[in-house]
Order: sequence, then structure tokens, then C-alpha cells
Amino acid sequence: MKKVMVLVFFFVISLGYSQDWKTNFELVKKEAASQSKPVVLVFSGSDWCAPCIKLDKSIWQSAEFKEYAASNLILERADFPKKKQNQLDSNLQKQNDGLAERYNKEGVFPLVVVLDSKGTVLGKTSYKNVSPNEYIALLNSFIK
Repeated sequence: MKKVMVLVFFFVISLGYSQDWKTNFELVKKEAASQSKPVVLVFSGSDWCAPCIKLDKSIWQSAEFKEYAASNLILERADFPKKKQNQLDSNLQKQNDGLAERYNKEGVFPLVVVLDSKGTVLGKTSYKNVSPNEYIALLNSFIK
């Protein structure tokens, strides 16, 4: 019983740091404007891109980033999976293709784009083998 209570406790704590990755860019811009927060747009190949998977595990899933993002960022993920079972619906795929056309013409994966609420690029980066706090500092360097 004690073990169950400990597991439940950690599960509840993790919910407090849950991230809210969005997939509707127009709504994201509106939310960013209403909350005066920048947008972090991530181009990812979730089922084929090794650096994308590393970035997800080492940064996006870290407690430090989740806590920071909850208060300071609006998160948008434009995923480009290759495996058939992970394919996106056609509307989401069309939106992601449009985002890539506008913000990722070079086809870099992963690409992390920091935007203001109007969609203006403030900075771009990719996977870095750094701590979550160092990555947060990098993102903050774009937000001035």
C-alpha cells in the first residue's frame, strides 16, 4: 500500500509539470498574444529523427523545462512522422507543411523556432547536448 501511495504521489506531482504542446498555430498565436508569451515552435520527426528524440527526452521531458515552460512559453509542435501508424490527419499535415514552408525551408530536424505572438522569428536553434537549464538560457537569449 505504501508503494502505491508513493507512485500516486509522484504521478500527481508530474501532472503539475505537464506540458501543453499544441497543434493549432492560429490558436497558439492568439494565446501567445493574450498571455504576452513567446511561442516555441518545434519541428520534429518523432519516430525517425534521433536528435529529435534526444531533444524530447533530455530537454522537453525534463522537470526544469516543464516548470519553466508552464509559466513562460506557449508550445507548438509540428511533427513529421514517417511510420504509417503515426501518420497525422490531413488537416494537421497540411498545417505542418505550411509551417515548414514558412519557418523551416532548409528542412532541419529538429528545429526549434522562437516566435513572438505575430509569428515573427526571434531566434532558431536545434538539438544541443546541454542541460535543461542551459537550453532554457539559450531560448531566453532570443526573447528580449
